[in-house]
Amino acid sequence: MIIYQQNKLQFLQDVLHDKIADYIHDGFQRALHRRTSPQEVTSWRNSMLYMKSVLEDADIPDDCGVAIEYQIPHSAKRLDLLITGRSDEGHENLVIVELKQWSELEVTDKDAIVKSFVGRGIQELPHPSYQAWSYASLLSNFNATIESDAIGLHPCAYLHNMVDGRSLRDARYKEHLTRAPAFISGEAVRLREFIKQHVKHGDDADLLYRIENGKIRPSKMLADSLASLIKGKPEFVLIDEQKVVYETAIDMARAATPKRRQVLVVRGGPGTGKSVVAINLLVELTRLGQVAQYVSKNAAPRTVYESKLTGTVKKTAISNMFRGSGSFIESKQCALQTLIVDEAHRLNKKSGLYGNLGENQVKEIIAASCCSIFFIDEDQRIDLADIGQITEIRKYAAEFGANVVELELPSQFRCSGSDGYIAWLDDLLGIRPTANTEQASHAYDFRVLDCPAQLRDLIYERNKLANKARLVAGYCWEWKSKKDPHAFDIQFPGTDFRMQWNLTKDGSLWIVEENSVSEVGCVHTCQGLELDYVGVIIGPDLVYRDGAIVANPAARDHRDKTMKGWKKMTKSNPEEAARRTEAIIKNTYRTLMTRGMKGCYVYATDPALRSYLESRIAIKEQTGADDGPA
Repeated sequence: MIIYQQNKLQFLQDVLHDKIADYIHDGFQRALHRRTSPQEVTSWRNSMLYMKSVLEDADIPDDCGVAIEYQIPHSAKRLDLLITGRSDEGHENLVIVELKQWSELEVTDKDAIVKSFVGRGIQELPHPSYQAWSYASLLSNFNATIESDAIGLHPCAYLHNMVDGRSLRDARYKEHLTRAPAFISGEAVRLREFIKQHVKHGDDADLLYRIENGKIRPSKMLADSLASLIKGKPEFVLIDEQKVVYETAIDMARAATPKRRQVLVVRGGPGTGKSVVAINLLVELTRLGQVAQYVSKNAAPRTVYESKLTGTVKKTAISNMFRGSGSFIESKQCALQTLIVDEAHRLNKKSGLYGNLGENQVKEIIAASCCSIFFIDEDQRIDLADIGQITEIRKYAAEFGANVVELELPSQFRCSGSDGYIAWLDDLLGIRPTANTEQASHAYDFRVLDCPAQLRDLIYERNKLANKARLVAGYCWEWKSKKDPHAFDIQFPGTDFRMQWNLTKDGSLWIVEENSVSEVGCVHTCQGLELDYVGVIIGPDLVYRDGAIVANPAARDHRDKTMKGWKKMTKSNPEEAARRTEAIIKNTYRTLMTRGMKGCYVYATDPALRSYLESRIAIKEQTGADDGPA
């Protein structure tokens, strides 16, 4: 979707007569059916004046194509400015210019990340060169015309308000600057020379037309690359019911059409392989030429699985294959062939930073795809805003006349293959009564620690084996280190336990980063992912009183958004509020306590709860598992 396209000569005239911003805005409204902010209109006007100066060169042909605000299909990403034409050798080329109003930026230690003032304050943002290159990669990997016609893509960035470019060109960004050079104020001539390297002859905007109308499909190179990355890896091998679900999903995705939508619902508890099947489906459907995307509410699963598929923690062109659950508010009907929704129990009704956008994420996902696949465990809803339920999916599937198939993944691969541990945990937490009243600790390494320092040391020791042990906790402690990097968030008087929450440098990759064992994770950075060993700190939001485990929502940190609105709900409907907050808190700890494949170690801040947990562990057999470090 191109908002504005003309040849160079007409573009110069539109800028000269001060019409360019109006034309862009009119096209924006026609294409996206909404207005934009006055600030963006002003930025268009300013940036195009600078680009007019750059393109006013007789050696840049008048009939080369100029396009503004090209929205990459099946993506919210927009390319600021495109210039098309032919080289001296006759090769068709596309120059991509990422335009920035920034006057300064700060360097960070994160790969391809800078800080700059945007909107109302300083924000972390992609480096402009990385952004330009990643958009070019995205275009090459999903526009069939680019691949079939061997179109050359040449990205760059232009920060026309920036006078000092030292931070922009810091050595940490050398790789990205090599892929996409960046130009600043006073370097219009250098940018002009870059354009002339690739566009010496015009094309009467023919290339723009072909790109705009090109078939959208994953490139063969991308499909082959993804397939090779999971081939033969044990963690991606499908077993028993996983294979049945996978083949059923492939058949449904192939059969799906706009007139006959397909909806597959896959129920499965912790460790049943929901995410493994989801990633296999993403890779195979891409190989089959479908535009498929992996969807989740939490960023952590998307980021971790993206890093696994790229073989590196750096973002690449496959980023567009991983989307947040609120990405489909404005999507056209059946805009995508298949959406694969992992952790579907985390879907919300509304989207956006303030929860005020869209209608219903379940409905929007089904509407945006011919085939939608939902992997769900209703007992992992950990937020009052979570609406992901099978009944909700059935309702909207019926509204769209979709064919619905429901399957289950019953086999337990996490927790040493112990279905009994999951059943015991459900009984222990009072989620549902089961026959598993005691946990046989020789079957799965479950321990209750008397001191948080013991828990920390045990996890540190386990982590030496394969970097697959982490500490997690309920959100009962203020995130002080967010503003003060030297502050400790979780401390226990009388002990040497002092640690920070994880949401700092590592972000969503905390669970796989090399040194992140020194930080404490939360449910948002581990849900949908797994470890060998997990250490869980149960905060004062879960206690043992009068013979039962009791939830205490007031003990959660007041910044915890998962409990947003519970006080208001308590006033209007106290019984409903108590029921829902208890379910959220218990589901949170159930989720945390099922992240470990080999063991789970627990410290509860409430002494009575610690004693109760210990009483529910069966005595180890003499021939049981080695105690290991303690």
